Amino acid sequence: MGRGSYTAGDWAALRSSRSFSEKSTERQLFAQTAAHSRYSVNTIPVRESRDSEDSPEATPVIIGFDVTASMGYLARELALNAVNKTVMSLLDEKPISNPQLLCAAIGDCKSDASPLQVTQFEADIRIIRQLTELYLEGGGGGNGGESYNLLWYFAARHTAADCFEKRGGKGFLFTIGDDLCHPRLETAEIRRIFGDEVPYAQGNAELLRLVREKYHVFHIHIDTGAAGSKKALADWRELMPGCATEIHKKDIGCLAQLITAIISVAAGTPPNAALKSMDQNAAEVIARSIALIDVRPAAKKKNIISF
Repeated sequence: MGRGSYTAGDWAALRSSRSFSEKSTERQLFAQTAAHSRYSVNTIPVRESRDSEDSPEATPVIIGFDVTASMGYLARELALNAVNKTVMSLLDEKPISNPQLLCAAIGDCKSDASPLQVTQFEADIRIIRQLTELYLEGGGGGNGGESYNLLWYFAARHTAADCFEKRGGKGFLFTIGDDLCHPRLETAEIRRIFGDEVPYAQGNAELLRLVREKYHVFHIHIDTGAAGSKKALADWRELMPGCATEIHKKDIGCLAQLITAIISVAAGTPPNAALKSMDQNAAEVIARSIALIDVRPAAKKKNIISF
């Protein structure tokens, strides 16, 4: 997939046709009452990001978001603002070539009926149409984590892209949520969710090693102000040094700028330059978040953010 091109006019037309507004609720934006088979990973052998006339050098970008418990506000922000702003920023600033987005709804494989749903890779307005066709199950909770690692497994085992097959490059993968990650995927969980037979449980270190062969992988922790939120970020930073950061729930409107800035920094833009290219109010909000990202070789690390 990935044909077509994205325009601001297409976004405006979609908002109008769907009567989307800042007053729209999660349930008005996401009307599905069960996961659709076209997005359920147990029916998907592979998702492809391919070069085309519209995307001659396509770069896959995966945005996975937590849909457990009270996380509907995150899905709402993505549908109303963040995905559109991220695509437009990537097209305007060009830190990567021809972005093709896939969105993923992440739940809890230990309790949910549909713990992972994924769209196609798309380069046009179809990505937001498909995003709003995902099911917000609203499950999870109470067992020490969610299954963000399902997306790592899927991206490693069930995606294909000309970016890495033809050019030896990497795509970008983000998980976003407010909880810890379960430490492994059990063989029975992988069989039930993906239909794959694996000889042993897949721990997070192994899953990250596999997915990083194809993708730059990041996690954005949402600080809700709840007890344990800072400890959760510390655990993420231990699991993914230099690749885990946070944004406060009250600042969720700056999520698109944070995603774009992380991609820019990972693609080689100095952090200060990435921040100075955007609205300065947003830059000030996410400056600390970007300071936690460091993907450069150890000898070149120097985390200094200034304006």
